[in-house]
Amino acid sequence: MADDTVPLASLSLTHVHYDPTDPLSYLCAWLALVPQGLCVVYATLILFTREIEIALLFAGQLACEAINFALKRLIKEERPRRMNGKGYGMPSSHAQFVAYFAVSLTLFLLFRHQPPSPRVRRRNHTPMGLLERTGWSVLGLGVAAAVAWSRVYLNYHTEKQVLVGAAAGTVSAIGWFVITAIVRQTGWLAWAIDLPIAKWLRIRDLIVEEDLCQAGWEKWDDKITELKAKEKKRKGR
Repeated sequence: MADDTVPLASLSLTHVHYDPTDPLSYLCAWLALVPQGLCVVYATLILFTREIEIALLFAGQLACEAINFALKRLIKEERPRRMNGKGYGMPSSHAQFVAYFAVSLTLFLLFRHQPPSPRVRRRNHTPMGLLERTGWSVLGLGVAAAVAWSRVYLNYHTEKQVLVGAAAGTVSAIGWFVITAIVRQTGWLAWAIDLPIAKWLRIRDLIVEEDLCQAGWEKWDDKITELKAKEKKRKGR
């Protein structure tokens, strides 16, 4: 039987310190969990949509994290004196993570995503217009700014560490966007999707042109229309 006196360790992946008497500090503690939540979102979307664009976005996110890991060990700047975190603080990994995601989302929605014109209705569905896509971009950037600010409020990082992290995430997002654009334009992405392994995994590349709410909708609409027609026919007898 194991020795009961052996001290237990704590898995501190989501262990966030905050002031329980401060409601704003409590909110910041939840904001600190946004990167973990986004990883769950990435995994879910990749698994159930099989969209190559989302997989590429996640690959860039992982590369961004690797850059942060290297920068922290290269710069070796400590966290604030009255800190609540371990390890080096420059640049902030939270700020870099959310900045990459928000900027990448903005670049995709405003420059890469090309849905049909709102004037061209595909049956009973109207694609997102530029104004709506801009709104989602602003929301994403706002949440990223809130997460970055929460790291300073919770005393995990200094303002400089957060700003540098946000800048590194922004540069990473722009750089990855350019790289993936070149991969698309040169035909390498189309070649990769046509490989047998990609076909077996049901990898697709529709989200660039297909409206984000459109996937599967027309198939469902066909089914409902057919059921209603059968019901109407049955009642007409």
